[in-house]
Amino acid sequence: MSVVPAEVLPDGARTVPATAPGAVAELGPRARLWPSLVAVYRAQLSRARVARIPLLFVATFQSVGIAVMMRGVVDSTSEAQYVVAGSSVLVVAYVALNLLSQYFGQLRASGGLDHYATLPVPPAAVVLGAAGAYASFTVPGTLVTGVFGCVLFGLPLSNLWVLLAVIPLAGAALSGLGAACGLLAPRPELATLLGQLGMSAALLLGVLPADRMPEAVRLARDLLPSTYGVEAYARTFGAHPDWAVVLVDLGVCAGVGVVSLAVATWAYRRAAVR
Repeated sequence: MSVVPAEVLPDGARTVPATAPGAVAELGPRARLWPSLVAVYRAQLSRARVARIPLLFVATFQSVGIAVMMRGVVDSTSEAQYVVAGSSVLVVAYVALNLLSQYFGQLRASGGLDHYATLPVPPAAVVLGAAGAYASFTVPGTLVTGVFGCVLFGLPLSNLWVLLAVIPLAGAALSGLGAACGLLAPRPELATLLGQLGMSAALLLGVLPADRMPEAVRLARDLLPSTYGVEAYARTFGAHPDWAVVLVDLGVCAGVGVVSLAVATWAYRRAAVR
């Protein structure tokens, strides 16, 4: 080990600036929500890209199969409208409620939340990024189911574009619920069970025509966020859609989405500090 005399060192290298006693070191700026959200979204999208084709196939095949099965049950145009709308939104429910609850449940059980807790990203970015990445895979399947259902039941395709508003709004509401179930469930098996029950509720209460349900079941249907996405899309099949009511239904989805994602963010904070 050699010792270099201080005289031969540059002036800036002779001394190491010392922090005054009691002084607090300056921290870097806090991570902003939007850049963090984009980073988490891209990472989750790249991670789930391997499972994209099986995911699209299962979700789409299930919803198309429901529409085909209901073809021999419904006997009016009004009922067919709810079948097509419900089977289309079911693709979103399959991913947002079922898969997302399983993902966060397994993430919590395996200690994966510790990894996200060490990253300089806001908790809301983690929840929104994962929910957005999973919901992105539902777009092709939802559109394919909508087109197939319209052709199967002889409904017009002119207002299929409404699904582009239904997918993110209903997806946000259901993704928040799915993420909250996965983060609050004490065991991953229970998170899977809650996700399956939620998807079954979206299937039974969204695809079946409302006028064939008992009053108690209709009340439960009104409490399900995906119902308003189904109602918004089903109303557009009429000759003269009431767009004000469609906007109200979409607004309900948006409001529930904000609340459910806020609950999921709180659940993430709660699970991450344990």
